[in-house]
Amino acid sequence: MLTVLGANASPFVRKVLIALAEKQLDYELDPVIPFNVSDEFKKISPLGKIPVLKDGDTVLPDSSVICAYLERKFPTPALYPEEPASYGRALWFEEWADTALVGVIGPKVFIQRVLNPLFFGKPCDESVVRTALEEELPPLFDYLESQLDGGDGIVDGRFSIADIAIASPIVNMQHAKCSIDAQRWPKLARHIAAVHERPSFRKAIEVERQLFPA
Repeated sequence: MLTVLGANASPFVRKVLIALAEKQLDYELDPVIPFNVSDEFKKISPLGKIPVLKDGDTVLPDSSVICAYLERKFPTPALYPEEPASYGRALWFEEWADTALVGVIGPKVFIQRVLNPLFFGKPCDESVVRTALEEELPPLFDYLESQLDGGDGIVDGRFSIADIAIASPIVNMQHAKCSIDAQRWPKLARHIAAVHERPSFRKAIEVERQLFPA
């Protein structure tokens, strides 16, 4: 049985869980909160980050590494394009989402509005959230809007790891009661809504909503 160590509200853990669900693979989720992790955990994840995948004697940290491993070991259905240029483009969007999108949505929206008041006993700094929503995220959404040409995915119109990586942090944004302005970014709003309606995402979102009161 595959085991994923992490918290499902993490966009990186969610990315792995969606990949597993798309490939219809059974797994167990072993809860690990990525704050003040133990020395024992750092032996398998030297950066102290989640997720970590255990597959028998194979232990791998990092969501991108894990997804690439799953693709090689369980190639059907494919989550990475086969054609080299498209493959590289999918990897680019995955990396871009994991850095640019998560770097704003995680600490400046989700942690502020959700984790700080619910779990850390800290007030939300709405000025940080407002700056993220009004100044930092719009250029990122502009870029995605310019890259979408229709179809089921941002790369060649086919659903791939790129769409999983982009749509995952948007779930955290929605948990923080924020949404994509469909008038300003119509293609992006439609695309994210369609990706979130996939059974893999829909089930994950339903489970997570139980963690965060309306």
